[in-house]
Amino acid sequence: MKRYWLVFVLGVACSEPKDTISAEDLGPATFEVDESSARSFDFSEESETLSAWDERFLDAGLVNIQQQIPEVIVDLKYSSTDNFFGQDVYDDLENAYLQPEVSDMLKKAYQYLQQKDSSLTFLVYDGVRPRAVQQILWDNLDKPDSIKPLYVADPKVGGLHNYGVAIDLTIARKETGKPLDMGTKYDYFGYAAYPDREGQMLREGKITRKHVENRKLLREVMSQAGFHGIGSEWWHFNAFTRKQAAEKFKIVE
Repeated sequence: MKRYWLVFVLGVACSEPKDTISAEDLGPATFEVDESSARSFDFSEESETLSAWDERFLDAGLVNIQQQIPEVIVDLKYSSTDNFFGQDVYDDLENAYLQPEVSDMLKKAYQYLQQKDSSLTFLVYDGVRPRAVQQILWDNLDKPDSIKPLYVADPKVGGLHNYGVAIDLTIARKETGKPLDMGTKYDYFGYAAYPDREGQMLREGKITRKHVENRKLLREVMSQAGFHGIGSEWWHFNAFTRKQAAEKFKIVE
């Protein structure tokens, strides 16, 4: 049984997409909860032993964000079968890891989120991703190789998740652990999940103003802390460019 728990500390943010709705057009902030993907979290239990993956990440100099950042919820999608290819590639891993300075940035983002609404927290879906796991995702993504890099970095090159400087996350209610409704599930491969297509998707009725508002809040707090989003995934944020990451860190194999 997976265990999900809160830690008490701070941290998140991203850049504005090209085709989004202005804050003025959206009106007063009202956050919509995604009931379809909501699940129960037991915050009373803590991991008693380290898995082989935990030891591997700690040996690589990464930090467990659940021990660094307060009230963050972790639900590793690739440590379950609730992902786009239906496989658990991490087995008993329950913790999310990042480079130490990226974790510090996340603390700042969380502080910004608390200033906006102290009833909210982050729900983390993925942090560092070893190249071996990247290969599994690449092989199982049912898209042409020419399109795959929009969603999964080519493991031959290495992506920012592989360096421990990218994070996949959303915003959730602290009291229930339920994520705000962002209009699509995590790892939805279509225009409805594209920040760059929000204006178009809104006009076509594929997403709502509440969905855009919730995404804008996530982008705002992440960008305030120095993170940058990408055009095809509302949940993905990078702390550095690929060039910066390669200069500062090694790929986690």
